Amino acid sequence: MQAAEIPAGYMQDALGRLTPVDRIEPIDLERNDLVVEMVNQAKELKKQLIAFKLGGMGDIAALIELSADKYNVKMGGKKGNVSLTSYDGRYKVQRSIAENIDFDERLQVARELIDQCIQRWANGIDSKVRVLVDHAFQVDKQGNISTSRILSLRRINIDDEEWKQAMEAIADSIRVSGSTTYLRIYERVGESEQYAPISLDIAKL
Repeated sequence: MQAAEIPAGYMQDALGRLTPVDRIEPIDLERNDLVVEMVNQAKELKKQLIAFKLGGMGDIAALIELSADKYNVKMGGKKGNVSLTSYDGRYKVQRSIAENIDFDERLQVARELIDQCIQRWANGIDSKVRVLVDHAFQVDKQGNISTSRILSLRRINIDDEEWKQAMEAIADSIRVSGSTTYLRIYERVGESEQYAPISLDIAKL
């Protein structure tokens, strides 16, 4: 039942049951009002943060274009990390763009080649390599595989043609599925050369 369909003087519980307001314990009403009020405030803050991020990204892009115009350079796309510092060096704003990487079906080919290597090497393989391989191909609860663990296999230098072929298959299977843009704000710590982030994560405040 939708909230709009709830009759006046009633409240709906988590199981969808309607209860007259005058039969609900006062402490339950107070708790409900507190939670609803905080959620509404959080939603409003979320809108403000989204507007802040989008506005900031637009302003940074405009500044980059302004700098490019000075040198008659035409900027293409939105790629590139940028670090902007206030004139006095007290504040710093960073825009970073991270590519989202996943793998196509050739990753399974790589896994088969690696398994063949391990079987062929039998007891001659370093147990650490076997653990790294098994760990790399593990999936999480959503069925996703860890990009960093897969790519870490390519740093293992093994002089074996089939292993090298597997590493090539991993490289060929990589595809960029999108990108994520981050906006980070920093403030200098005293007179030091270090900057501390101005956290916009409510859990870290």
